[in-house]
Amino acid sequence: MGTDTQFGLLRDRFGRVARDLRVSLTDRCNLRCAYCMPAEGLEWIPTEKTLTDEEIVRLIRIGVEMLGIEEVRFTGGEPLLRRSLEEIAAEASKMRTHLGAAPELSITSNGLGLDKRAEGLVAAGVSRANISLDSLDRERYAKIARRDRLDDALRGIEAADRAGMSPIKINAVAMKGVNEDEVQDLLGFCLDRGYHLRFIEHMPLGPVHSWKRDQLLTQQDILDRLSQKFELTPSSEPRGAAPAELWDVAESADHPAGDVGVIASVTNPFCNDCDRTRLTSDGQIRTCLFATTEFDLRTPMRGGASDEELARLWMGTTLEKQAGHGMARPDFQPPKRTMSRIGG
Repeated sequence: MGTDTQFGLLRDRFGRVARDLRVSLTDRCNLRCAYCMPAEGLEWIPTEKTLTDEEIVRLIRIGVEMLGIEEVRFTGGEPLLRRSLEEIAAEASKMRTHLGAAPELSITSNGLGLDKRAEGLVAAGVSRANISLDSLDRERYAKIARRDRLDDALRGIEAADRAGMSPIKINAVAMKGVNEDEVQDLLGFCLDRGYHLRFIEHMPLGPVHSWKRDQLLTQQDILDRLSQKFELTPSSEPRGAAPAELWDVAESADHPAGDVGVIASVTNPFCNDCDRTRLTSDGQIRTCLFATTEFDLRTPMRGGASDEELARLWMGTTLEKQAGHGMARPDFQPPKRTMSRIGG
C-alpha cells in the first residue's frame, strides 16, 4: 500500500518531499557545549508541555504510515536522557513505510551513557549513530562541553561500534581559534577506526551573540587544513539529500582509506535538496532548522484531533516551507530556539 493512496506526502511548494523525520525527545542535556547553550543551562520545557511516549509514537506513526516518512532520527537535547527511548524505538520499528519496510532508525547523541544502552537500542531497531566529538584533548573537550566527560564519550562511541551500529558517524563542530588545529587529528582517529567524520560549520543556533560570521571556520578552511596531510578527492557518490558533502581519503602509510564530510550550512547550504522535517519535544513541527516559525501539533492532538486531521495540518505547514534559510542575507535572523530545543 503506497503513501499516495494512504494519505499524501509532505511536499512543499518547491517540489521537495520530506522523507526524514527528526524527533527531539527532550530539550535537556548533560553537557553545556559553548556553541549550543549558556554555561548555566536553560530553563527546561515543563514536563506537562513535553510530549508523552504515546503522543510521540502516534505522531511518528502518522509520519511513517500516512505521510511517506522513511527515516526517523531520535535527537535532543540528549535523547539518551529519555529513559523510554528504547520503548519508543521498538514501537517505531514495528511500523511500515510506503515501501513496505520498517523505517530506518538512528540516533544523534553526545555518547554519554551509550556504553550502557547501545545493545538495547540495537535490539529495539536503532541501526545507526551520529555521535558528537569536538576534541580528542581532555582539557579542550571539557572547555568546549563545560564538562570533563571525554572518556565517557569515547566509551559510548566504542560501545555503539561493538553493538553493530553502522555506520558510526562522528560529528565535530569546527571552530576558529577553538579546535581548528585538531581537524587532522580527528580525521586520523576516525580513519583508524573505520568511523565516518563529519565536520560541521559553526551555526547561529547557540546563546545570543555567541556566533560571529567573521570568526567562522569555513568548509574551505577545513579542507585546506586537511589537504596538508591527507589526499582528498571529491566523492563520486551522489549526494542526494545528505547534508554533508563528501571527499574520499586515499590510503597512505599512516592511515587506511576512508571518507570525510563537511556540513557547510553557512557557506554552501543544501536547502534545494532538503528532505527533513522536525518534531520538537513539545510537539511543534519545524520545516527548517533555522525556521523562525513553527506549527503546533500538540494542542490539536490533545484536543481530540484525528490522525487524518493531524496529517492535514502537517501537510499544510510543509507547504509553507521557505526556499532556503536565508543565512546569506544581511537581514537574516536566527531562530529564537537554541539547537538543544530544536533537535538536530
